[in-house]
Amino acid sequence: MLTVTGLNQYYGGSHILRHLDFTVPNGQVTALLGRNGVGKTTLMRCLMGLVKVAQGQIHWQGQEIGTLPPHLRVKAGIGYVPQGREIFPRLTVEENLRMGLASLPAGSAIPEHIFQTFPVLWEMRQRRGGDLSGGQQQQLAIGRALAAAPRLLILDEPTEGIQPSIIKEIERVIRQLASSGQMTILLVEQYYEFARSLAQHYLVMERGEFVLRGAGEAMDRDGVRERLAV
Repeated sequence: MLTVTGLNQYYGGSHILRHLDFTVPNGQVTALLGRNGVGKTTLMRCLMGLVKVAQGQIHWQGQEIGTLPPHLRVKAGIGYVPQGREIFPRLTVEENLRMGLASLPAGSAIPEHIFQTFPVLWEMRQRRGGDLSGGQQQQLAIGRALAAAPRLLILDEPTEGIQPSIIKEIERVIRQLASSGQMTILLVEQYYEFARSLAQHYLVMERGEFVLRGAGEAMDRDGVRERLAV
């Protein structure tokens, strides 16, 4: 569904992403793991068009999208939950969710399944996003991305700074979305146990390049945990 070939990115004189080639299989969960500063978030921003790719191609459902602006990538079916959530703190929960409808026809309603998936968003729909806890804001950020009915959902470190009970809830939601077979998920994560529990495929990044890749069930055997601890 998503294929990246020969992707390179630079910041000044630094070579940040190095000749990346990978595929995110349709209807499955692919986990991208790596320590801080190895280029994971830069890669996600390249996929969404927030950072212009220096070299390489990004194909989505057979179409080259490397030159498309972010809003057209969302309209094409790619949802993005950025690191740090980036909700609108002064808007209400409901208004934040409506921002996720921007790529849909005018008058589109917030899908009911979002409130069924995250009941707390219904309970707090008139509260400002900035008044929510970190875990509730993460649920809001995921709900906002789901409002656009994406076929690919990119999650950049969804467990960062989140209490364990909410991590379990997010794990349940990701598993539920993936089990439907109608959504592809690219999960960026440092929390090994969380990624291992969900991944059907994995990639490990160091210094802007992939150093390991394989099936999710082989992560222990392949020494992925050790790569993250070094």
